[in-house]
Amino acid sequence: MPKSRSEKANSVRRRRRALGVSGAVVAVLAVGALASPASAATLKGAWAPFDRCPVDAASMLAADGQNTVASCNVADSPNGSIKLGNATATTGDTNLQFGLLVPSSGSATMVAPAGGAAVSAPVSIPGGLLGLMCPSNVPVISQICDGITNSTLNKVTATVQPAGDPSGFSLGAGTSVGQPILTMPVKIKLSNPFLASTCSIGTDSDPIVLKPQNESAPAVSFLRFDADGTPDTAGAMGATVLKGTLRDDTFAVPAAKNCGLAGVIDLAVNLKEGLPSKSGDNHLVLNNSTTYALGGFASPHAQAPGEGQKLSDAWHAAVQ
Repeated sequence: MPKSRSEKANSVRRRRRALGVSGAVVAVLAVGALASPASAATLKGAWAPFDRCPVDAASMLAADGQNTVASCNVADSPNGSIKLGNATATTGDTNLQFGLLVPSSGSATMVAPAGGAAVSAPVSIPGGLLGLMCPSNVPVISQICDGITNSTLNKVTATVQPAGDPSGFSLGAGTSVGQPILTMPVKIKLSNPFLASTCSIGTDSDPIVLKPQNESAPAVSFLRFDADGTPDTAGAMGATVLKGTLRDDTFAVPAAKNCGLAGVIDLAVNLKEGLPSKSGDNHLVLNNSTTYALGGFASPHAQAPGEGQKLSDAWHAAVQ
């Protein structure tokens, strides 16, 4: 049965909203290492960036393509820099992924993958434990500093961990400048033989809250491909690709906690690193960020009432 003019208009609006999802931008503090989640997969063709999209989440599968459209978002940055208090470090590759549920009216809902939205490549803390808390006027810490004689004892690794789910995603901010695109709470686990396993900067109840934004207007392009991932200008799937630099100069950094010796190591780390550090004294820059905003099917209305399930089927069909 032919669609009415209003039905066609609504379908076009849904398609534009799905393809125009600006992309979640990235990411999060890439000063650590997160193991690749079990849900990560190797996908074929244009599906490749979306290897952790939560297509099998119940809310994603329930999307009907008419009232709600399910899509996927990926943001990846190969390098950058971060300043936390007195310390500055380079960042490794960072990757942020989440599902997005776009309703016919109202705000979009973010769906984090199992294991969290953010994954980052391992980066060692500059100077290791010596750089983190030495020298120190605290006697017991001075003894530790004097006892660090090899790279194994000195090496400190940082692991970025989610401290909650991302929220506050803005569809328009991804193609704008100077507007927060999303809110991402994280904590940084510090690991070294002298540090307690609970040592972290930020906690679930007191996280580092990142609100990345575009430093300048991103370059925008569009991608169409078949459901199996084969590039095709007339394909059933569509995505928006944005490239640029992301930054956040607004986040505060809480003090390190639970690092051992009844708070003595906490004190040494915080004194050396200038923690806690107020908003405006910390900076995150993510260079050459690429965001892939999958709009799902180019005509999601045509996939009703099971658009979410069909998106999942297409994703699984692309798994190598």
